[in-house]
This record gives sequence, C-alpha cells and structure tokens, in this order.
Amino acid sequence: MPCIPDAVMLFAAGFGTRMGALTADRPKPMIEVAGRPLIDHALDQAAAIRPRQIVINLHYRPEMIRTHLADREKIAFSDESDAILETGGGLRAALPQLGPGPLYTLNSDAVWTGAPALSQLASRWDASRMDALLLLLPAEKATGYRGTGDFVMDEDGRIVRAKGAPSYAYLGAQILSPKHISAISETVFSLNRLWDIAIAEGRAFGVVHDGGWCDVGRPEGIAEAEALLGKARDV
Repeated sequence: MPCIPDAVMLFAAGFGTRMGALTADRPKPMIEVAGRPLIDHALDQAAAIRPRQIVINLHYRPEMIRTHLADREKIAFSDESDAILETGGGLRAALPQLGPGPLYTLNSDAVWTGAPALSQLASRWDASRMDALLLLLPAEKATGYRGTGDFVMDEDGRIVRAKGAPSYAYLGAQILSPKHISAISETVFSLNRLWDIAIAEGRAFGVVHDGGWCDVGRPEGIAEAEALLGKARDV
C-alpha cells in the first residue's frame, strides 16, 4: 500500500460554543476528559503512527494550547488568529508545514477506544485507488452523535453521501489527498468540498472503526466519554 502518510493535521481552532460556560476561559481542546485535556487524547491517536510532523491550527485562546504543548516534539502551529478558515481552508493554510502528498486529518473533540484510529486508516490506505479514506461507525453506535448518518458504504468500502439509508457516522479521522485543493477559490471552506470531488470520481472510501468513539462537542459529552473510557478499562 504505497504512499503511507507521515503528517497529521489536527483541527483545534473552533470556538467550542456548544460547550457553553466551559469554554469561557479555555479553548475546547483544553477541556478535560478523564483528567486529561481533549487535545492529549487526540495526540495519543496521532502518536500511534509516529508521524514526521503534526500541525495544529489555532484561533481561540491559542496561548493555552501553545503553553500546554511547549515541551512536545514534532508539533507545529498554524495561526488562524485573524479568522477561522474552517477545515478546508485551515488545511490549505497548513500545507506548507505538512508537506506534499496524502496526510491524516484528525479532530480534537472526541475520545476513542479500541485499535488506534490512524493506524487502522494506514493499514487500509491505497493511494492508487483512493483520495479519501474516512474512519466510520454505524450511526447508532457512535456515542454522542446526533445525526442519522453521513455516508453509505458498498462491499468494496467505497462511500457516497447518505440519503436516508442505514448509514455511517464520520468520526473525524481520515487520510486525505489535498491534490484538488488548489481548484477551490474560496479562502474559507469545508473539507466536504474535497470529499464531494473524491466521491464523484469514485475515490472516496471508508473503514469501520474497531472500537468505540464519543463526540465531546457538548457538556454532556464529557460524562459520556468518561463512561466509554471507563468501560474500556474494565474489559
């Protein structure tokens, strides 16, 4: 499986407004779950693939994240102080630090159990067939997920947008080729734009996560995430 990525884009620039008062004095990635900031849980996932480089985008109270990670190696920051660029724009701004070719992207507002998320993606990545490989769970098994599903997947793992069929939730972890990003003229845009191109070309695929996942986008997600982690420790 050629061209295994060695760089990680970690998204950490959002305001975390759904967390209410919890983000009044800190960015969402610094909210603690099971005694550790969310960003540390995300970095555990990244560490499993021993990346050459991790780039973290920052906007709200960036100094807290910079200080927390000051002693970490192989971490660089992409400053979005002037304006949040969304996931696609944020990735494009960070590409000079990430380097060419496919890369991992990872959200910083979730916790995981089971096999390391990025390692699962690496084991299935095939650059000859894929421009996007997304980590998924059946929507009903994704703790804290409130949608009906994002994608459907065929027997070969190829995905398309969900349209009412039993479907999978995207877990905020993927391998993505940024090769089409130059065709997007907007400064602020979502990675959905790149997914739509990959889907149209039949080069978007999914992998079902071997473990549990919990979204921590709302205050109640903290207790749900701690319960998930506790259950995994008890097994």
